[in-house]
Amino acid sequence: MWALRRASFPLRNQGYTVRASCVKLIPTTYTEDEAGISEPPEVASYGGFMSLKKFYHSGHASPKFNLSIRELSSQADANSAKEDDGLLQDGFSELETETPAAGDGLENQNLLTSDTYLSDDVEGPQNEVELSDTEIDDSTEKKSRRGRAESEIFKEIINNSTSSISSVLDKWLEEGKELSRQEISLAMLNLRRRKMYGIALQFSEWLESNKQLDFVERDYASRLDLIAKFRGLQKAESYIQTIPESFRGEIIYRTLLANCISQNNLKKAEEIFNKMKDLEFPLTQFVCNQLLLLYKRNDKKKIADVLLVMESENIKPSPFTYKILIDTKGQFNDIAGMDQIVESMKAEGIEPDIGTKSVMVGHYISASLEEKAENLLKEMEGEDLKKNRWVCRLLLPLYADLGKVDEVGRIWKICESNPWIEECLAAIEAWGKLKKIDEAEAVFEMMSKKWKLSSRNFSVLLKVYANHKLVTKGKDLVKRMADSGCRIGPLTWDALVKLHVQAGEVEKADSILQKAIQQRQVKPIFPTYFSILEQYSKNGDVHNSEKIFYGMKQAGYTSRARQYQALIQAYVNAKVPAYGMRDRLRADNIVPNRVLASLLVKVDGFRKNPVSDLLD
Repeated sequence: MWALRRASFPLRNQGYTVRASCVKLIPTTYTEDEAGISEPPEVASYGGFMSLKKFYHSGHASPKFNLSIRELSSQADANSAKEDDGLLQDGFSELETETPAAGDGLENQNLLTSDTYLSDDVEGPQNEVELSDTEIDDSTEKKSRRGRAESEIFKEIINNSTSSISSVLDKWLEEGKELSRQEISLAMLNLRRRKMYGIALQFSEWLESNKQLDFVERDYASRLDLIAKFRGLQKAESYIQTIPESFRGEIIYRTLLANCISQNNLKKAEEIFNKMKDLEFPLTQFVCNQLLLLYKRNDKKKIADVLLVMESENIKPSPFTYKILIDTKGQFNDIAGMDQIVESMKAEGIEPDIGTKSVMVGHYISASLEEKAENLLKEMEGEDLKKNRWVCRLLLPLYADLGKVDEVGRIWKICESNPWIEECLAAIEAWGKLKKIDEAEAVFEMMSKKWKLSSRNFSVLLKVYANHKLVTKGKDLVKRMADSGCRIGPLTWDALVKLHVQAGEVEKADSILQKAIQQRQVKPIFPTYFSILEQYSKNGDVHNSEKIFYGMKQAGYTSRARQYQALIQAYVNAKVPAYGMRDRLRADNIVPNRVLASLLVKVDGFRKNPVSDLLD
């Protein structure tokens, strides 16, 4: 299992001391440049998985941190110097759930890259405890995955959206209709898929108050998950104290942990981990994978620590563990290291699944290794793509990333005579990447004749228009969308905002964002805020840049170097000093990278220059 460890450099040769008894890693040597930014040491491979040569550490000259089997502790300045800001909040190519096998992958593995988990209508992968663990039995989940089943009570709730959920449910019972656990589970799954967390939470509360369900631990975990998503982590943590102690088990805390990580709250996630340790819950694959996700985004040097803990606790890496590590290496453009992890994975008898191969293809493309990318794409196709139809929706955008118009056309031809809706969405995305707007529109029109389109379906084409600055087409599509009665959600807001930003109408984009915030059912996604922040920053509009920056914090998005860089750039462009900015960075646990450090110098109101020296 730990075959790669033999090929790695010993940690002690890299300035680390390892004590097996508590699994502490204490960095001992760092250098600091003139700007006060520590140089990243070369971090050795560890845990048998990888050669992590570029896991950075930022902080003071002699920072210390501990990660042990029994404890996690983060310093205030333990952020990575090289930001992992591709998240959509980012999307994550954050690999937040295991990729399903071919047989059941159509529901959970959405091809729309970063937008996967943020559909307006259908919930994709979430960084949370799998639903089968919290609220639905296996038979319900499998049935739903295969046929996208919808419960009758869910349809009643949707069809009576102007009525309160309690009145809809009361009427359901008055009519003598059954409300079985299976029906409840399926309704909850349907609500979650559409990210209707507020309604799902009301449903759960009604079930308990009307004694329609004997709550067990997974029901309390489901409620906790909904509270964390809809009302925030603080309310969720308070709710735990109201759960009967006999039901306050591991699944409750790992649900909260997963939500902390989903919301990228490093401090709270480590706090919950330590609470689980105090309660003597076992360290599991799930928890370790969640920590890997957390540190992949925030503090990559600690990935090696987690792997060391896994080794010492004899926790085998899962396919998802390898996927995280493969993506991490790819983000550093360490293709050789990425390939080495794949070989180690295969040596353990684990073959990369289609989702993992898709991640690898993306990194090969980014590294301009087109031949390797194409070879892997052919491997993904298999011998008969017609029998492997479900792979088409992954192949279409990847071939588009390679600029292969003929390959996109070839694969779409296989689907065109009897397309699945996910294939159509993939084709629209692919043609959009290739600047083939007419072809993208043709697929969309085919969809509109075949199915009643949702806001998610409209959003894919709207995104194409936004990316290509086709403002008039985009506005016409929005009108058509409104006429069809679609529910507007995060992806639509994002596309609308970007459409107006591209048109130079940042104030209009801002007003759309404010209306979206007021709806409160689902918060706008990270890029929606950030695209407006960037535009205000370019305009040197400090007031509105600060407003959007504050709004992102209010929405629960952790402040990172990327946001601060845009904010400080607004001060630079406005040619005004930014007093107290270093204190704000320190309060948010951010150590400036080189770009931030140079911007801070420019906006330092107390900085002396040659002229001020003469005057003094």
